[in-house]
Amino acid sequence: MPESKMPESKMTKSKKPLVIVTRKLPDSVETRMRELFDARLNLDDEPMSQAAIAAAIETADVLVPTVTDRIDAGLLKEAGPNLKLIANFGNGVDNIDVAAAIQRGITVTNTPGVLTEDTADMTMALILAVPRRLAEGATVLTGDKDWSGWSPTWMLGHRLGGKRLGIVGMGRIGQAVARRTKAFGLQIHYHNRRRLPAKIEEELQATWWESLDQMLARMDIVSINCPHTPATYHLLSARRLKLLRPQAYVVNTARGEVIDENALIRMIAAGELAGAGLDVFEHEPAVNPKLARLAREGKVVLLPHMGSATIEGRIEMGEKVIVNIKTFMDGHKPPDRVLPSML
Repeated sequence: MPESKMPESKMTKSKKPLVIVTRKLPDSVETRMRELFDARLNLDDEPMSQAAIAAAIETADVLVPTVTDRIDAGLLKEAGPNLKLIANFGNGVDNIDVAAAIQRGITVTNTPGVLTEDTADMTMALILAVPRRLAEGATVLTGDKDWSGWSPTWMLGHRLGGKRLGIVGMGRIGQAVARRTKAFGLQIHYHNRRRLPAKIEEELQATWWESLDQMLARMDIVSINCPHTPATYHLLSARRLKLLRPQAYVVNTARGEVIDENALIRMIAAGELAGAGLDVFEHEPAVNPKLARLAREGKVVLLPHMGSATIEGRIEMGEKVIVNIKTFMDGHKPPDRVLPSML
């Protein structure tokens, strides 16, 4: 049988697939990729332009993008006949037009599960940092003025115990956040597309709200832990943000697009919200200068998308990418295949 008519799985036994990686990955992951595949790596870690990604998908068998690489329908039109898999290095796939990819016969995978604990840790850190004014307090010791010492009424924040936490998106990460915050004595409430099984609700002592609007109006802290999809774009719109009480805080370690950032800024600046802890932004990597100003004033805590930034997490992500590629090239369904119905 001529090689061109052989099944994909048999072709890969004689020829390593060309795998193009858009950003630098941990050394151990890159080394393993070089062993298994004809891997073209990004050694200087400069983000690839859209033109460079378009050139890559013309020749690649597999593209390994990250969450900052935009793989839209227009770009996918440039894909060559060899491209059969986009193995995203990331949990979210809002950077990829999954439906357009599948329509062109291209499978899409992601790396779910491995970042759950890391992201939940960072969410808990922000839930602590904002009401307790941790970032604001830290700058006192590194600023221009000398610290005058302890005072009974200085740098007062708010106690966490007994406060109501509303989790928007009760998937893996939302549940991991609930387990952490439960230990701090917060009352856990949540809004999700589907109600959790009674056993999990009982374990987390979590109260489900079918109405997001009704939940928001009663919470002290709101944590965003849902993915960014067309349905969740500006889920916390200007109208919904106005439902929050003036003493409420918003924490977001999911995606910046879920919140109407301009409305959030206006409300915090006007004293209509107590503050926010943000690890993600609506127009990353750009950060609204008004947010930076609010951070300098101690009204918000800003982090540069660090929620999943652990060495262990990044290595596990890379290992999942490799498993997805290897499984696919062996002619099987990859374990982390993404379908439009899942979004």
